[in-house]
Amino acid sequence: MADIGLLERYQDFRTRRFLRHAERYRHWLPRWRTQKRRRILVVALAATLVYLATAAAVCLTNMRTGPLLVASAVLAFVTTRAVLQIVSGRQGDAPRDALDEWEIQQRDSARSIGLTVTQSLTVLPAMFLIVASGYDLDIDRPNLAYAGGLFVVTTLTLGACVPTMILAWTRPDPDTDPDDHQEPA
Repeated sequence: MADIGLLERYQDFRTRRFLRHAERYRHWLPRWRTQKRRRILVVALAATLVYLATAAAVCLTNMRTGPLLVASAVLAFVTTRAVLQIVSGRQGDAPRDALDEWEIQQRDSARSIGLTVTQSLTVLPAMFLIVASGYDLDIDRPNLAYAGGLFVVTTLTLGACVPTMILAWTRPDPDTDPDDHQEPA
């Protein structure tokens, strides 16, 4: 029974922290809260992840330029993701007690898709590492390990971002009535 109390206290803490942050950032970037602008950010976030994967591929053969590309990709990713989180209200990782029933349903559906994406895509770099390490390819082993790790991190990061990306893409503008956008029963 002590575990249930601990979990409940942690969920209460998460909810209070989420609501405090939601109140703090509620008025930030008001022009970027429209669905059209959120979609621009979703595309930009996807582009930064493609850029990160490309930088990882460069690291296979060029460890001078590759890490610089990785650093710029990470900077672009962190910035874009932070802005998307702010303008979408962090609904993708919101605690259950901070959401209404419709928002919980949407969040859980997006999280389910995110988990599927994570599991499906992370197999690719894992298989790459298994196959590439089993053959004597003309790739330095440290480069292979570094690039493979970046491929794994990229796919895990993409999977973690998918719920926020889906919700930012599909949610209506904040000034519209959510009842107008619910699916018929």
